Amino acid sequence: MIDTLVIPYIVAGLVLVTVVGILIHKVLRALRRPDLHYLDRNKIKETWQQIQTMSEQGNMGAKVAVIEADKLLDLALKSMLMPGETLGERLKVAAYKYPSIRNVWPAHKLRNQLVHEATFEISPRQAKQALNDFEKALKSLNVMD
Repeated sequence: MIDTLVIPYIVAGLVLVTVVGILIHKVLRALRRPDLHYLDRNKIKETWQQIQTMSEQGNMGAKVAVIEADKLLDLALKSMLMPGETLGERLKVAAYKYPSIRNVWPAHKLRNQLVHEATFEISPRQAKQALNDFEKALKSLNVMD
């Protein structure tokens, strides 16, 4: 049977281990952040907030938000010096180092439909899913928290 005087030390030890684990995780994440050339993380965050606000402005706002989110991802990849002539080419290269970036393809294809098909209509659900995918992609690249 555990002595009741030992329980506070066990709890304190578990809390300490948890705090140290969280700190180590944050330090490792900061070390894995790619260098960004001509773009900073604050600008990415600010632009993302504008995109989210735009997405709430009806159907046209949702369309523009998806297009702008696609541009932001492309700009981030260019800033990371990812090779390729188009976002599609850069995504293929990025997928080697960041495999989860592949999940943004449907959102990118949706953006292409918006831009190239004049009569294409986007549903609120499609826009929300695409923006979610773009946000996850930016986070997986460690360019946005």
